[in-house]
Amino acid sequence: MTTQTHKTDVLIIGSGMAGMTLVRELRKLDGEKTIHMLTADDGAQYSKPMLSNAFAQNKRAEDLVQKSGSDWAAEQNVVLSTKTWVSAINRTAKTVVVSGPNGREEIGYDQLVLAVGASPRPYAPLGVAPKALPAVNSLADYAAWRRDIQLGDRVLIVGAGLIGVEFANDLAGSGHQVDVVDPAPHPLGRLLPSELGVLMQAKLVEVGVTFHMNQSIQHMTDGEARLTNGQVVDYDHVLSAIGLVANTELADVSGLQTEQGIVVDPFMMTTDPHIYALGDCAQTKVGVLPYIQPLMIQARALAKTLADDPTPVVMPALPVVVKTPALPTVVCPPPAGAEGSWVVEGDDVDRRAVFQGENGQTLGFALTGKATQGRMSLAKEVPDLLAA
Repeated sequence: MTTQTHKTDVLIIGSGMAGMTLVRELRKLDGEKTIHMLTADDGAQYSKPMLSNAFAQNKRAEDLVQKSGSDWAAEQNVVLSTKTWVSAINRTAKTVVVSGPNGREEIGYDQLVLAVGASPRPYAPLGVAPKALPAVNSLADYAAWRRDIQLGDRVLIVGAGLIGVEFANDLAGSGHQVDVVDPAPHPLGRLLPSELGVLMQAKLVEVGVTFHMNQSIQHMTDGEARLTNGQVVDYDHVLSAIGLVANTELADVSGLQTEQGIVVDPFMMTTDPHIYALGDCAQTKVGVLPYIQPLMIQARALAKTLADDPTPVVMPALPVVVKTPALPTVVCPPPAGAEGSWVVEGDDVDRRAVFQGENGQTLGFALTGKATQGRMSLAKEVPDLLAA
């Protein structure tokens, strides 16, 4: 039996960094609106970026918790429903149907925010299908994945993108043998020009990472992966780091427009004027932006909108710091499909690469070593991601 317990001014689905940042920003502007947050986990506050560099610091999952869900909710004057799953949105009645500790309930809202994030792209090579390889995208994932890892164990990482290289550096720096497999010619293939990608690979090799580039897994059994070139890589643990997929299922079944993410306008509004989306699940006109800084900017603008001051998201170019101590790196990739070429300067580890458009305009950049110190001044030369 379903009962309607109450109605709230702002109902937020998701307790990740997007949802929590939105609450914090909204509370700065309005202390009176009622806010109810729904989460499938325990609502603990932690820094998700810390997950990919916690091994070298010998951090357990519980060490990464900054505040319990109950303490955070009391501090922010929020109703927090943990271990709660949303099964449906009734857009006409402006209610959501949930299942949790109190059974099946229906909660009403004035404004609904989908902060449901993204999930690791599933990957199940031959030999292990249909079971997907483990990935780390949450505190619970991190706890489960590292539980049985012992010092010196060999770890196989599938994917040499941003998360893959961060985990590789972190694990190698904490005494583990690390192999990385990726079909690209060099690490961070979508973010770095080849010269810097080759440099990144060389510096990670120096700290003990073994790369298998231009390779994919042909077949995998427990403890053994056969690559497309026939080489066999032995491992004790495996981690998939091949990217994220926006969680759009709830939006899909609710009739909202979705593509690579939940489509939103400049105010983070979906195709329903009472429903918004932000963070890794939201698709702006420049696509999904699965980084921390865009999330923070979206949350600040949406908080103003929810506080009755409609505010569009204005987003400058945002450099991303890659957490690879072996080679300090900052990237600000050019827009997908941009016409132009990379111009690389510098020597040794201090490199400055600028992506110049056909008219000579700076459209993106990548910096390594001491050159990273110039990231903010260079970012001012790059066009805004989202203009007013």
